[in-house]
Amino acid sequence: MTAIWHASDDLTLRYADGSLPETEAWSLEKHLETCTTCATRVSAAVRNTAAGPALAEIRDLVLAEVGDSAPTAPTTRAMGARRSDMRGSAASARRAPTRPHRPSRLHPALWSLGPALRGTWLLALLAVSLTALLLDRAAGYEATRTLLLTLAPVVPVAGVALSYGPHADPLYEITAATPSGGLRLALTRTAAVLAVSLPALTVTGAALPASGAPGAADWLLPGLALTLGSLALASYVGCRTATAVIGGSWLAAVLVPAVADHGGPFTARLAGQLSARFDGTQAGWAAAAVACAALLAVRRGAYDHLENR
Repeated sequence: MTAIWHASDDLTLRYADGSLPETEAWSLEKHLETCTTCATRVSAAVRNTAAGPALAEIRDLVLAEVGDSAPTAPTTRAMGARRSDMRGSAASARRAPTRPHRPSRLHPALWSLGPALRGTWLLALLAVSLTALLLDRAAGYEATRTLLLTLAPVVPVAGVALSYGPHADPLYEITAATPSGGLRLALTRTAAVLAVSLPALTVTGAALPASGAPGAADWLLPGLALTLGSLALASYVGCRTATAVIGGSWLAAVLVPAVADHGGPFTARLAGQLSARFDGTQAGWAAAAVACAALLAVRRGAYDHLENR
């Protein structure tokens, strides 16, 4: 038998003023769906906050709109017929066998992946991987890994831009208002992007000849640091601008010196630039990733207000 519990006064007040942690707020909102007593108390507490007048005004407008569009009062005969239909429906419902509720076998986090594993980013990831393999197998191009490792760190960054925010998710306003919205949703979708892109690009790189390029897995820490850096910067300027700045900075830092240097083939110069940024710098990339994660934790509240960014 399920134990009956009610929200305490402290829990109710903290929910009303917005100081309740996301996990506790989510649990309370689920409880309010079946507990009229707690729902009434929480509603009263919210109406007593600074948002109370605005909520009351919205409620009045909704009720007025519903009242204006409501049909005229039915006649006594129509009301009697409606009651008879309702009694018949209720009796039929009692006689009908009930089917037990079967909860979904999918973890709730899987439902929140949303745009992270669909659309242009996933197609771009497949295109990059397949193009690299075709260049190596069909065209015999030896510097394919160099080109792949140049693009690999910005592929997850692009995935972040295309999986979170009002420009990427048609249900953004709804999901952002839930306890699972904000930074939690952004991290869930980022994890989905990384879970797909890291193995795919690393395995593709391992299947290509080295040709002077760094190891196939050397880009993992730089890619993680750039992704976390994009999330941290997004708290200031929004996802699209942040990912454009981070991704563009990486490409400029690698391509511009390679173009400016005139010694040897371009791919050899590009491989040298990648080696300078991967070899012996992994500890620095790890420290950068930790620093970006710390800044992201500090700026987590900004993810509740990315509507206009």
